Amino acid sequence: MANEAENKYITVAYKLYVPMNGNAHEMVEEATEAHPFQIISGMGFALDAFEARILPLAKGEKFDFTLSIDEAYGPYVEEAVQRVPRDVFEIDGRLNTRYIYEGAVVPLMNGDGDRFNGTISEIGEKEITVDLNHPFAGKPLHFVGSVIENRLATTEEMQQLAERLAGGCEGCSGKCGECESGCGGCG
Repeated sequence: MANEAENKYITVAYKLYVPMNGNAHEMVEEATEAHPFQIISGMGFALDAFEARILPLAKGEKFDFTLSIDEAYGPYVEEAVQRVPRDVFEIDGRLNTRYIYEGAVVPLMNGDGDRFNGTISEIGEKEITVDLNHPFAGKPLHFVGSVIENRLATTEEMQQLAERLAGGCEGCSGKCGECESGCGGCG
């Protein structure tokens, strides 16, 4: 981790567009001024190319850039679509359809204890198909927004962000806007 002098506290408001159904672009994510996207540079919490584009911008500056597929989440990999025995997702022989349904993003863990997300793409009688690609894999990402804050991060901010990302934010449901501890929103 870089020292404090190298870490910037940056908040941005943006709209993220990705191509859908051919060439049409669709807004898929928005960070508003009321609930901005927050990062501390040099800590690996944002895409490297995204961070590199916003790092030199000053408070109040606007941006409009596109990250290539390789700069974003890489190409879509067919081999990352896995068929998993249905019973892996069952509890007491039943599938909880409140959480397991086509399109659901589910937390998973491999044999080494590494955590990651997968998207349920098909539910069959004996198998469930899970797409381990990032939902934006194979797509360029077009960001349009503005910098709300860009300044040196304090040691306290770096510690708070690290704790929040490690699940140490008390009162936080993990859903943006539902944090009762004032941890600063989603990140």
